[in-house]
Amino acid sequence: MASITLSASRFALAGLLLATLATGAEARDRMETTARQPFQESIALAELPAQGQRTYQAILNGGPFRHDKDGTVFGNRERLLPSERRGHYREYTVDTPGARDRGARRIVCGGDRKASPVACWYTADHYASFRRIAP
Repeated sequence: MASITLSASRFALAGLLLATLATGAEARDRMETTARQPFQESIALAELPAQGQRTYQAILNGGPFRHDKDGTVFGNRERLLPSERRGHYREYTVDTPGARDRGARRIVCGGDRKASPVACWYTADHYASFRRIAP
């Protein structure tokens, strides 16, 4: 009787482990798919905060920019934006009123020429999510 109980326990444990692994794999696949597509959501230029609208206009005008890092290459390490060659994306600070540093808000633009980007994205959470700017 003890061996039957032990076998049943092992069988139940194995089933539980397999179910957990399958559920985890499905959840991971869902998260990866979602994480790769947040750039498809858009935001109208008029919906950006006033600081974002000013930054966007400065990008189109080629400057001036207040921060040294503005216009530097954005590596897209988070892989939330469409996959492009290194140097395709550049980042710009969107000032945050009251912040003592650059804050978390940015505009990232892609294209071969800085002053005429192919597309730009806004992030209010330091690259955790992006919304494509619809001018």
